[in-house]
Amino acid sequence: MGTIGFANFGFSLKPSKQNLPASHSLVVASKIDADSEENVRVLGRRSAILSGVSLASSTMLGFPKEGLAVVKQGLLAGRIPGLSEPNEQGWRTYRRPDEKSGGHGVGWSPIIPYVFSVPDGWEETPVSIADLGGTEIDLRFSNASEGRLFVIVAPVLRFADYLEDDARIERIGPPEKVINAFGPEVIGENVEGKVINSQVKEYSGRKYYQFELEPPHCLITATAAGNRLYLFNVLANGLQWKRHNQDLKKIADSFRVV
Repeated sequence: MGTIGFANFGFSLKPSKQNLPASHSLVVASKIDADSEENVRVLGRRSAILSGVSLASSTMLGFPKEGLAVVKQGLLAGRIPGLSEPNEQGWRTYRRPDEKSGGHGVGWSPIIPYVFSVPDGWEETPVSIADLGGTEIDLRFSNASEGRLFVIVAPVLRFADYLEDDARIERIGPPEKVINAFGPEVIGENVEGKVINSQVKEYSGRKYYQFELEPPHCLITATAAGNRLYLFNVLANGLQWKRHNQDLKKIADSFRVV
């Protein structure tokens, strides 16, 4: 917010050496009081206008209660909120906002949104290009006591040049090929001998490959849509898995491309 300057209103604060009539002194004093009151009114109007802009901005963004602080937090952090309020079971649904940026390469179409659910207490965390997966990590969530998750969205042309703009995971390959190719991007090492369970599910005509790996405890859901491959990854240490494995499996199973 800019600095508000105060103007010189044409009078001196130093006492004059010239003797002035008392009536003249009263006129000057009256002018000073009137100008001071006008300054207060002008500054008051400026403050009201700025407050109104802050309130209007926060209301348009859907945060009428939090005001300018939330506008700064949401916009300056570069993240657009996409998490719902908790339902009766205490779970919240995240939907990737349509306005969120995240193209991978010049000319790529907008990312088709995805959704998933997490227990209340899971929060979005910043994504760094230094992370394993680099710029293809689209989102991170975590809960210190339960685990963490991240979503990789990668252009399918990186893996196959025949899929065009309506990719399907089955056209990329069978589950074994997919996990061997992409599993190392999730856990940072070869996945041979680490897959303890895999299955194929279908929702609304789209297939999803699901894998369970350990150690570390990792649940991977893979699918494809548009011209991108989606990898939804849920990870936990031993203690987190022991205490929360049912919730972690429910999180992994909730992932859908919409």
